Amino acid sequence: MSTMFKTIHLDAPNISELEKRYVTRALDQGFVSTFGPYVPEFEEKFCHYIGAQATVAVQSGTAAMHMALHELGVGPEDEVIVPVLTFIATVNPIQYLGAQPVFVDVDTKTWTMDINQIKLKINKKTKGIIVVHLYGHSCNMDAVMELARKQGLFVIEDATQSLGSYFQRRHTGTMGDFGVFSFNGNKTITVGGGGMLAGQNKKSIDHIRFLVNQARSDQNGYFHPEIGFNYRMTNLEASLGLAQLERVDDFLATKKRFSEIYRKELSDIAGLHFQDSFPQSKDMSWLTNIFLKKRKMEDLQKGLMKRGVPTRRVFMPLTEFPMYQEQGAKKAFLQAYAIYESGLTLPGSTLNVPEDILQVCRVIKEELNREA
Repeated sequence: MSTMFKTIHLDAPNISELEKRYVTRALDQGFVSTFGPYVPEFEEKFCHYIGAQATVAVQSGTAAMHMALHELGVGPEDEVIVPVLTFIATVNPIQYLGAQPVFVDVDTKTWTMDINQIKLKINKKTKGIIVVHLYGHSCNMDAVMELARKQGLFVIEDATQSLGSYFQRRHTGTMGDFGVFSFNGNKTITVGGGGMLAGQNKKSIDHIRFLVNQARSDQNGYFHPEIGFNYRMTNLEASLGLAQLERVDDFLATKKRFSEIYRKELSDIAGLHFQDSFPQSKDMSWLTNIFLKKRKMEDLQKGLMKRGVPTRRVFMPLTEFPMYQEQGAKKAFLQAYAIYESGLTLPGSTLNVPEDILQVCRVIKEELNREA
């Protein structure tokens, strides 16, 4: 059966006339680089939105992670515990600093870090834990924070995919020592690239703000008392971010509606499961994922693409990559591999409308029936 419908977007950004006006205003005023009023305004409004103590804007989520680890003093001989199921940007900054990532498996229902696996990997070299709120689903932050405090470990929250998600009424990214956010083009709000680092300690955030500006001293001209980084956000990017932030509640409501449709329309398919949430959390799915055990995801994905439905495989376990293969074989991370092999990410861009998502569901059912 052939089904024709308008373009379905997997994770494309939603840009309107408002964003164009804000960026044009910055251009007209000459605020195109890092100097200007829009970066601090974006930092302040984002900080208020998530309820953080302090924030600093940077060039990417990866840059934010790098700066968080740097500020926490991570270096050679240190180990940092991370989930094996995540995007690679979570873990690479550990290597930038000469430290060693230590992978743990994930929970079979929520796809987030298994607290029992974390406990098994803690040793004298362990410096901290990076949790990932995968696809917008919160980790069990109560359990993680309790363990970390008992062991004297820092916690960084990778909240790059979880804008709008809460655990125990606190926004993800505001419970650990630092929280990392991304504004890449496929995220809920975008500045084209960009990221934000949230922290509990304003002094630490101010120090990072200093470091990302090449550690340049304003009082002494081009004087640099520390080794800095060129991780500054530009005012053009921040102006786009300010417009997106005005629309974020609508974006989140749309994504919530998409998730509801997917769960209602596909829940009767035998063997199909969705990524679950902890009872204490109020999760906002950045992208909705399905899990179909013993299905060949490549075949389903190809069939859907032929019908105009773009999808994406769930993140590949990091131990599949050459630089991390020594961390362990597939048998050490059975849950992550099972999710990868049988998981599929569905269209979630807010350029879509509910009717598009209903159509996606119909095509998925038709393709699965055809395979049966």
